[in-house]
Amino acid sequence: MSTQLDPDLLEILACPCPVHGKLTPGTPDDAEADYLSCTACTRRFPVRDGIPVLLLDEAEGGPATDGPSAAG
Repeated sequence: MSTQLDPDLLEILACPCPVHGKLTPGTPDDAEADYLSCTACTRRFPVRDGIPVLLLDEAEGGPATDGPSAAG
């Protein structure tokens, strides 16, 4: 990862998805990529200017849905 994150920060960060897991630096294909990847749902969250963007709307990959909708 070209932008290094504090290891203590990585320990407390978690994927915002209901099916979440530990976040690891990079992507499965590129360990140096500016992303954090969830070990449970496989989403990839961008790291911009050293700040992890942990928003589901900004994530790449992962499952098509997160389960039943809260609406209705």
